[in-house]
Amino acid sequence: MAVTFQRNIGMLLLAVWLILYGLAGMIALVLPAPLMAVLALLTGILILVGR
Repeated sequence: MAVTFQRNIGMLLLAVWLILYGLAGMIALVLPAPLMAVLALLTGILILVGR
């Protein structure tokens, strides 16, 4: 079974953000708040733009 990769960078960033956010909650993974905020902001903008 092949996995198709869609070139939607907004959804890709959303997936990365969700994974990092989930890991930070499950284990004591300390990520800088500004990094997560910038990643979330970029993700939302790119999803709204449709990229």
